[in-house]
Amino acid sequence: MDYFILFDDPKLRGNLLPFTFTRPIAEIRVGILKVWEKWERRLGVPSGMLTQPHLSGKFAHENRPAWMLNGAVLPDDLLVDRIQSLKHTESLWQGDVLIASYCPDPVRFHETIHLIKQKVSYDAPIALLKNLWNIFQLNGNQIREDFGLLTKRRISAGSSDPYTHIYREAEVFIEPGASIKASIINAENGPVYIGRNAQILEGCLIRGPFAMCEEAILSMGSKMRGDITIGPKCKVGGEVSNSVFQGYSNKSHDGYLGNSVVGEWCNLGANTNTSNLKNNHSNIRVWSYPKEDFIDSGLRFCGSFIGDHSKLAISTMLNSGTVVGVGANVFGEGFPKKLVPSFAWGGPTGFSTFKLKKFEETVARAMELKGEMFPETERVLLQAVFEMTRPYRVWDKDF
Repeated sequence: MDYFILFDDPKLRGNLLPFTFTRPIAEIRVGILKVWEKWERRLGVPSGMLTQPHLSGKFAHENRPAWMLNGAVLPDDLLVDRIQSLKHTESLWQGDVLIASYCPDPVRFHETIHLIKQKVSYDAPIALLKNLWNIFQLNGNQIREDFGLLTKRRISAGSSDPYTHIYREAEVFIEPGASIKASIINAENGPVYIGRNAQILEGCLIRGPFAMCEEAILSMGSKMRGDITIGPKCKVGGEVSNSVFQGYSNKSHDGYLGNSVVGEWCNLGANTNTSNLKNNHSNIRVWSYPKEDFIDSGLRFCGSFIGDHSKLAISTMLNSGTVVGVGANVFGEGFPKKLVPSFAWGGPTGFSTFKLKKFEETVARAMELKGEMFPETERVLLQAVFEMTRPYRVWDKDF
Protein backbone atom coordinates (compact mmCIF):
# COMPACT_ATOMS: atom_id res chain seq x y z
CA MET A 1 0.00 0.00 0.00
CA ASP A 2 1.55 3.31 -1.10
CA TYR A 3 -1.57 5.48 -0.83
CA PHE A 4 -5.03 5.29 0.72
CA ILE A 5 -8.24 7.31 0.77
CA LEU A 6 -10.48 7.90 3.78
CA PHE A 7 -14.13 8.06 2.73
CA ASP A 8 -17.13 9.62 4.47
CA ASP A 9 -19.51 6.83 5.36
CA PRO A 10 -22.92 8.13 4.20
CA LYS A 11 -24.68 6.22 7.01
CA LEU A 12 -22.58 8.00 9.65
CA ARG A 13 -21.71 11.44 8.31
CA GLY A 14 -25.10 12.99 9.14
CA ASN A 15 -24.87 11.76 12.72
CA LEU A 16 -21.71 13.86 13.17
CA LEU A 17 -23.18 17.17 12.07
CA PRO A 18 -22.59 20.07 12.76
CA PHE A 19 -18.87 19.16 12.72
CA THR A 20 -19.13 17.45 9.33
CA PHE A 21 -20.72 20.54 7.77
CA THR A 22 -17.17 21.92 7.62
CA ARG A 23 -14.90 18.85 7.52
CA PRO A 24 -14.77 15.21 6.45
CA ILE A 25 -15.21 12.68 9.25
CA ALA A 26 -11.49 11.84 9.09
CA GLU A 27 -10.62 15.47 9.88
CA ILE A 28 -12.17 15.17 13.37
CA ARG A 29 -9.69 15.21 16.25
CA VAL A 30 -10.17 12.45 18.86
CA GLY A 31 -7.33 11.93 21.30
CA ILE A 32 -4.23 13.86 20.30
CA LEU A 33 -4.44 13.30 16.55
CA LYS A 34 -7.06 13.68 13.86
CA VAL A 35 -8.40 10.44 12.38
CA TRP A 36 -6.37 10.74 9.16
CA GLU A 37 -3.20 11.42 11.15
CA LYS A 38 -3.71 8.21 13.14
CA TRP A 39 -3.99 6.18 9.92
CA GLU A 40 -1.00 7.85 8.24
CA ARG A 41 1.24 7.23 11.25
CA ARG A 42 0.28 3.57 11.43
CA LEU A 43 0.42 2.85 7.69
CA GLY A 44 3.40 5.09 6.92
CA VAL A 45 1.97 6.35 3.61
CA PRO A 46 0.04 9.51 2.57
CA SER A 47 -3.74 9.72 2.40
CA GLY A 48 -6.49 11.56 0.58
CA MET A 49 -10.17 12.12 1.43
CA LEU A 50 -13.36 11.32 -0.44
CA THR A 51 -15.97 13.66 0.96
CA GLN A 52 -18.88 15.96 0.15
CA PRO A 53 -18.67 18.15 -2.99
CA HIS A 54 -18.62 21.43 -1.02
CA LEU A 55 -15.61 20.18 0.97
CA SER A 56 -13.60 18.79 -1.93
CA GLY A 57 -11.87 22.09 -2.72
CA LYS A 58 -10.17 21.95 0.68
CA PHE A 59 -10.00 18.18 1.23
CA ALA A 60 -9.11 16.27 -1.92
CA HIS A 61 -7.72 12.96 -3.14
CA GLU A 62 -5.81 11.62 -6.11
CA ASN A 63 -8.02 9.71 -8.49
CA ARG A 64 -5.92 6.58 -8.81
CA PRO A 65 -6.40 3.03 -7.57
CA ALA A 66 -6.28 3.00 -3.78
CA TRP A 67 -7.43 1.28 -0.65
CA MET A 68 -10.56 2.97 0.64
CA LEU A 69 -10.77 3.17 4.45
CA ASN A 70 -13.76 4.28 6.49
CA GLY A 71 -12.97 7.73 7.93
CA ALA A 72 -15.16 7.04 10.99
CA VAL A 73 -13.04 4.07 12.10
CA LEU A 74 -10.20 4.74 14.54
CA PRO A 75 -7.29 2.38 13.85
CA ASP A 76 -5.41 0.06 16.16
CA ASP A 77 -2.54 -2.34 15.52
CA LEU A 78 -4.73 -5.42 15.11
CA LEU A 79 -7.03 -3.73 12.61
CA VAL A 80 -4.14 -2.30 10.59
CA ASP A 81 -2.50 -5.75 10.38
CA ARG A 82 -5.78 -7.25 9.14
CA ILE A 83 -6.24 -4.59 6.48
CA GLN A 84 -2.69 -5.03 5.22
CA SER A 85 -3.36 -8.74 4.75
CA LEU A 86 -6.43 -8.17 2.54
CA LYS A 87 -6.38 -9.12 -1.13
CA HIS A 88 -7.56 -6.63 -3.76
CA THR A 89 -10.63 -8.80 -4.29
CA GLU A 90 -11.62 -8.67 -0.60
CA SER A 91 -13.35 -6.06 1.54
CA LEU A 92 -13.47 -5.88 5.33
CA TRP A 93 -16.77 -5.36 7.18
CA GLN A 94 -18.14 -5.28 10.69
CA GLY A 95 -21.86 -5.83 10.43
CA ASP A 96 -23.11 -3.31 7.87
CA VAL A 97 -20.10 -1.03 8.31
CA LEU A 98 -17.56 -1.20 5.50
CA ILE A 99 -14.09 -0.79 7.01
CA ALA A 100 -11.78 -1.24 4.01
CA SER A 101 -11.95 -2.07 0.32
CA TYR A 102 -9.70 -1.72 -2.70
CA CYS A 103 -11.09 0.53 -5.43
CA PRO A 104 -9.60 1.02 -8.92
CA ASP A 105 -11.68 4.19 -9.52
CA PRO A 106 -12.22 6.19 -6.29
CA VAL A 107 -14.46 8.79 -7.98
CA ARG A 108 -17.04 6.04 -8.56
CA PHE A 109 -16.52 4.38 -5.18
CA HIS A 110 -19.97 5.02 -3.71
CA GLU A 111 -21.64 3.97 -6.98
CA THR A 112 -19.80 0.65 -7.03
CA ILE A 113 -19.93 -0.43 -3.35
CA HIS A 114 -22.77 -2.84 -4.15
CA LEU A 115 -20.46 -4.65 -6.62
CA ILE A 116 -18.03 -5.67 -3.87
CA LYS A 117 -18.22 -9.45 -3.69
CA GLN A 118 -15.73 -11.09 -1.33
CA LYS A 119 -16.81 -9.69 2.02
CA VAL A 120 -14.62 -10.59 4.98
CA SER A 121 -16.01 -10.19 8.49
CA TYR A 122 -13.97 -8.47 11.20
CA ASP A 123 -15.04 -9.62 14.65
CA ALA A 124 -12.60 -7.80 16.95
CA PRO A 125 -13.88 -4.60 18.62
CA ILE A 126 -13.41 -1.35 16.68
CA ALA A 127 -13.57 2.27 17.82
CA LEU A 128 -16.14 3.98 15.59
CA LEU A 129 -17.47 7.54 15.40
CA LYS A 130 -21.17 6.72 15.11
CA ASN A 131 -22.58 9.71 17.00
CA LEU A 132 -21.48 13.13 18.26
CA TRP A 133 -20.93 11.95 21.81
CA ASN A 134 -18.49 9.24 20.72
CA ILE A 135 -15.93 12.02 20.23
CA PHE A 136 -15.68 12.70 23.96
CA GLN A 137 -16.54 9.12 24.99
CA LEU A 138 -13.56 7.68 23.10
CA ASN A 139 -11.21 10.55 23.88
CA GLY A 140 -9.45 9.16 26.95
CA ASN A 141 -8.56 5.84 25.31
CA GLN A 142 -7.53 7.62 22.11
CA ILE A 143 -5.17 9.86 24.07
CA ARG A 144 -3.54 6.68 25.39
CA GLU A 145 -3.28 5.23 21.87
CA ASP A 146 -1.90 8.41 20.32
CA PHE A 147 0.50 8.98 23.21
CA GLY A 148 2.15 5.67 22.35
CA LEU A 149 2.37 6.56 18.65
CA LEU A 150 3.86 10.01 19.26
CA THR A 151 6.33 9.21 22.04
CA LYS A 152 7.67 5.78 21.11
CA ARG A 153 11.48 5.73 21.32
CA ARG A 154 11.53 9.46 22.09
CA ILE A 155 12.69 11.34 25.19
CA SER A 156 10.53 14.03 26.78
CA ALA A 157 12.00 17.53 27.01
CA GLY A 158 10.81 17.53 30.63
CA SER A 159 10.09 20.45 32.92
CA SER A 160 12.80 22.47 34.64
CA ASP A 161 10.38 24.52 36.73
CA PRO A 162 11.09 23.84 40.44
CA TYR A 163 7.55 24.80 41.45
CA THR A 164 5.80 22.29 39.17
CA HIS A 165 5.04 18.89 40.63
CA ILE A 166 4.51 15.86 38.39
CA TYR A 167 3.01 12.57 39.55
CA ARG A 168 4.14 9.55 37.50
CA GLU A 169 6.54 11.48 35.33
CA ALA A 170 7.16 8.51 33.01
CA GLU A 171 3.63 9.03 31.65
CA VAL A 172 4.15 12.74 30.94
CA PHE A 173 5.67 13.79 27.62
CA ILE A 174 6.65 17.41 27.06
CA GLU A 175 7.64 18.55 23.57
CA PRO A 176 10.46 21.07 22.98
CA GLY A 177 9.51 24.70 23.55
CA ALA A 178 6.67 23.93 25.97
CA SER A 179 6.54 26.02 29.16
CA ILE A 180 5.05 24.99 32.52
CA LYS A 181 4.93 27.28 35.57
CA ALA A 182 3.98 26.36 39.17
CA SER A 183 1.41 23.69 38.27
CA ILE A 184 0.46 20.15 39.30
CA ILE A 185 0.30 17.36 36.72
CA ASN A 186 -1.06 13.96 37.73
CA ALA A 187 -0.62 11.14 35.21
CA GLU A 188 -1.59 8.30 37.56
CA ASN A 189 -4.88 7.70 35.68
CA GLY A 190 -3.53 8.25 32.18
CA PRO A 191 -0.82 9.94 30.13
CA VAL A 192 -0.32 13.67 29.75
CA TYR A 193 0.98 15.10 26.45
CA ILE A 194 2.15 18.71 26.19
CA GLY A 195 2.71 19.85 22.60
CA ARG A 196 5.46 21.93 21.08
CA ASN A 197 5.49 25.57 22.29
CA ALA A 198 2.41 25.02 24.48
CA GLN A 199 2.12 27.13 27.64
CA ILE A 200 0.75 26.05 31.02
CA LEU A 201 0.49 29.20 33.11
CA GLU A 202 0.75 29.46 36.88
CA GLY A 203 -1.44 27.41 39.18
CA CYS A 204 -2.94 24.87 36.77
CA LEU A 205 -4.22 21.49 37.99
CA ILE A 206 -4.07 18.77 35.31
CA ARG A 207 -5.16 15.16 35.54
CA GLY A 208 -4.59 12.64 32.74
CA PRO A 209 -5.51 11.44 30.27
CA PHE A 210 -4.86 14.93 28.95
CA ALA A 211 -3.42 16.38 25.76
CA MET A 212 -2.71 19.87 24.55
CA CYS A 213 -1.41 20.41 21.04
CA GLU A 214 1.16 22.82 19.66
CA GLU A 215 0.97 26.45 20.79
CA ALA A 216 -2.08 25.86 23.00
CA ILE A 217 -2.33 27.88 26.24
CA LEU A 218 -3.82 26.99 29.64
CA SER A 219 -4.91 30.08 31.56
CA MET A 220 -3.81 30.66 35.15
CA GLY A 221 -5.55 28.49 37.72
CA SER A 222 -7.17 26.14 35.21
CA LYS A 223 -8.65 22.86 36.44
CA MET A 224 -8.39 20.04 33.91
CA ARG A 225 -10.20 16.95 35.22
CA GLY A 226 -9.12 14.34 32.67
CA ASP A 227 -10.06 12.83 29.27
CA ILE A 228 -9.45 16.26 27.72
CA THR A 229 -7.91 17.35 24.42
CA ILE A 230 -7.01 20.94 23.67
CA GLY A 231 -6.28 21.39 19.97
CA PRO A 232 -3.59 23.62 18.44
CA LYS A 233 -3.55 27.33 19.30
CA CYS A 234 -6.51 27.01 21.66
CA LYS A 235 -6.60 29.07 24.84
CA VAL A 236 -8.49 27.35 27.64
CA GLY A 237 -9.22 28.17 31.27
CA GLY A 238 -11.69 27.51 34.06
CA GLU A 239 -12.90 23.98 34.77
CA VAL A 240 -13.04 21.34 32.02
CA SER A 241 -13.88 17.64 32.11
CA ASN A 242 -13.94 14.99 29.34
CA SER A 243 -14.11 17.45 26.45
CA VAL A 244 -12.43 17.98 23.08
CA PHE A 245 -11.41 21.31 21.53
CA GLN A 246 -10.74 20.69 17.84
CA GLY A 247 -8.38 23.65 17.45
CA TYR A 248 -7.95 27.45 17.31
CA SER A 249 -10.77 28.05 19.83
CA ASN A 250 -10.90 30.03 23.08
CA LYS A 251 -12.44 29.41 26.47
CA SER A 252 -10.01 31.62 28.32
CA HIS A 253 -11.94 32.36 31.50
CA ASP A 254 -13.76 30.69 34.38
CA GLY A 255 -16.82 28.57 33.69
CA TYR A 256 -17.51 24.84 33.38
CA LEU A 257 -17.36 22.70 30.23
CA GLY A 258 -18.04 18.97 30.59
CA ASN A 259 -18.65 16.02 28.25
CA SER A 260 -18.58 18.40 25.28
CA VAL A 261 -16.99 18.99 21.89
CA VAL A 262 -15.95 22.44 20.64
CA GLY A 263 -15.14 22.97 16.96
CA GLU A 264 -12.52 25.26 15.44
CA TRP A 265 -12.44 29.06 15.70
CA CYS A 266 -15.03 29.21 18.50
CA ASN A 267 -15.04 31.62 21.44
CA LEU A 268 -16.72 30.91 24.77
CA GLY A 269 -17.04 34.13 26.77
CA ALA A 270 -16.25 34.52 30.47
CA ASN A 271 -18.43 32.46 32.80
CA THR A 272 -19.92 30.37 30.00
CA ASN A 273 -21.27 27.18 31.57
CA THR A 274 -22.55 23.93 30.12
CA SER A 275 -24.87 21.54 31.92
CA ASN A 276 -23.92 17.89 31.45
CA LEU A 277 -26.36 16.24 33.90
CA LYS A 278 -30.12 16.63 34.25
CA ASN A 279 -31.56 17.25 37.70
CA ASN A 280 -33.56 14.02 37.52
CA HIS A 281 -30.52 12.02 36.28
CA SER A 282 -32.43 10.74 33.24
CA ASN A 283 -30.83 10.16 29.83
CA ILE A 284 -30.00 13.24 27.79
CA ARG A 285 -31.55 13.82 24.38
CA VAL A 286 -29.47 15.32 21.55
CA TRP A 287 -30.56 16.75 18.20
CA SER A 288 -30.12 14.37 15.26
CA TYR A 289 -29.85 16.06 11.87
CA PRO A 290 -30.77 12.89 9.90
CA LYS A 291 -33.87 12.22 12.02
CA GLU A 292 -34.72 15.95 12.37
CA ASP A 293 -35.59 15.35 16.00
CA PHE A 294 -34.02 14.86 19.40
CA ILE A 295 -32.86 11.31 20.14
CA ASP A 296 -31.88 9.49 23.31
CA SER A 297 -28.10 9.52 23.66
CA GLY A 298 -28.24 6.77 26.25
CA LEU A 299 -26.01 8.95 28.43
CA ARG A 300 -26.62 10.59 31.77
CA PHE A 301 -23.59 12.83 31.29
CA CYS A 302 -23.65 14.77 28.02
CA GLY A 303 -22.81 18.44 27.54
CA SER A 304 -22.78 20.55 24.38
CA PHE A 305 -21.60 20.30 20.77
CA ILE A 306 -20.48 23.63 19.32
CA GLY A 307 -19.83 23.92 15.58
CA ASP A 308 -16.96 25.79 13.94
CA HIS A 309 -16.81 29.61 14.11
CA SER A 310 -19.56 29.89 16.76
CA LYS A 311 -19.32 32.50 19.54
CA LEU A 312 -20.92 32.43 22.99
CA ALA A 313 -21.13 35.70 24.92
CA ILE A 314 -20.24 36.15 28.58
CA SER A 315 -22.34 34.15 31.09
CA THR A 316 -23.94 32.05 28.36
CA MET A 317 -25.72 28.98 29.76
CA LEU A 318 -26.18 25.84 27.68
CA ASN A 319 -28.50 23.03 28.68
CA SER A 320 -27.38 19.40 28.62
CA GLY A 321 -27.34 18.03 25.08
CA THR A 322 -27.32 21.43 23.34
CA VAL A 323 -26.18 21.48 19.70
CA VAL A 324 -24.89 24.79 18.29
CA GLY A 325 -24.41 24.89 14.54
CA VAL A 326 -21.72 26.59 12.45
CA GLY A 327 -21.18 30.34 12.67
CA ALA A 328 -23.73 31.06 15.39
CA ASN A 329 -23.52 34.05 17.76
CA VAL A 330 -25.30 33.29 21.04
CA PHE A 331 -26.00 35.85 23.77
CA GLY A 332 -28.65 36.91 26.27
CA GLU A 333 -30.02 35.91 29.67
CA GLY A 334 -31.29 32.35 30.17
CA PHE A 335 -30.91 29.11 28.24
CA PRO A 336 -31.20 29.18 24.43
CA LYS A 337 -33.03 26.33 22.71
CA LYS A 338 -31.19 23.01 22.61
CA LEU A 339 -30.75 23.34 18.85
CA VAL A 340 -29.13 26.62 17.82
CA PRO A 341 -29.16 26.69 13.99
CA SER A 342 -26.08 27.60 11.99
CA PHE A 343 -25.56 31.35 11.49
CA ALA A 344 -28.12 32.16 14.18
CA TRP A 345 -27.73 35.52 15.93
CA GLY A 346 -29.42 35.84 19.32
CA GLY A 347 -30.44 33.69 22.26
CA PRO A 348 -33.34 32.78 24.56
CA THR A 349 -35.55 35.60 23.28
CA GLY A 350 -35.19 34.59 19.64
CA PHE A 351 -32.85 34.64 16.67
CA SER A 352 -32.11 36.57 13.53
CA THR A 353 -29.53 35.63 10.89
CA PHE A 354 -25.82 36.36 11.18
CA LYS A 355 -25.45 37.95 7.74
CA LEU A 356 -22.80 36.31 5.62
CA LYS A 357 -20.71 39.42 4.95
CA LYS A 358 -20.52 40.32 8.66
CA PHE A 359 -19.76 36.70 9.50
CA GLU A 360 -16.88 36.58 7.01
CA GLU A 361 -15.43 39.78 8.48
CA THR A 362 -15.52 38.19 11.93
CA VAL A 363 -13.84 35.02 10.65
CA ALA A 364 -11.02 37.01 9.05
CA ARG A 365 -10.38 38.95 12.27
CA ALA A 366 -10.45 35.82 14.44
CA MET A 367 -7.96 34.06 12.17
CA GLU A 368 -5.71 37.11 12.07
CA LEU A 369 -5.52 37.15 15.89
CA LYS A 370 -3.99 33.65 15.81
CA GLY A 371 -1.62 34.44 12.96
CA GLU A 372 -3.66 32.66 10.30
CA MET A 373 -5.13 33.78 6.98
CA PHE A 374 -8.73 33.40 5.79
CA PRO A 375 -8.17 31.48 2.54
CA GLU A 376 -10.56 31.59 -0.37
CA THR A 377 -11.17 27.82 -0.15
CA GLU A 378 -12.48 28.34 3.41
CA ARG A 379 -14.65 31.27 2.32
CA VAL A 380 -16.26 29.23 -0.46
CA LEU A 381 -16.79 26.30 1.89
CA LEU A 382 -18.52 28.47 4.50
CA GLN A 383 -20.70 30.13 1.88
CA ALA A 384 -21.89 26.68 0.82
CA VAL A 385 -22.64 25.75 4.46
CA PHE A 386 -24.60 29.00 4.86
CA GLU A 387 -26.83 28.02 1.94
CA MET A 388 -27.33 24.38 2.91
CA THR A 389 -28.31 25.32 6.47
CA ARG A 390 -30.97 27.88 5.45
CA PRO A 391 -33.90 25.51 6.14
CA TYR A 392 -32.97 25.44 9.86
CA ARG A 393 -33.28 29.24 10.10
CA VAL A 394 -37.07 29.23 10.08
CA TRP A 395 -37.23 32.93 10.94
CA ASP A 396 -35.21 33.91 7.86
CA LYS A 397 -37.63 35.78 5.55
CA ASP A 398 -35.11 35.63 2.71
CA PHE A 399 -35.66 31.87 2.42
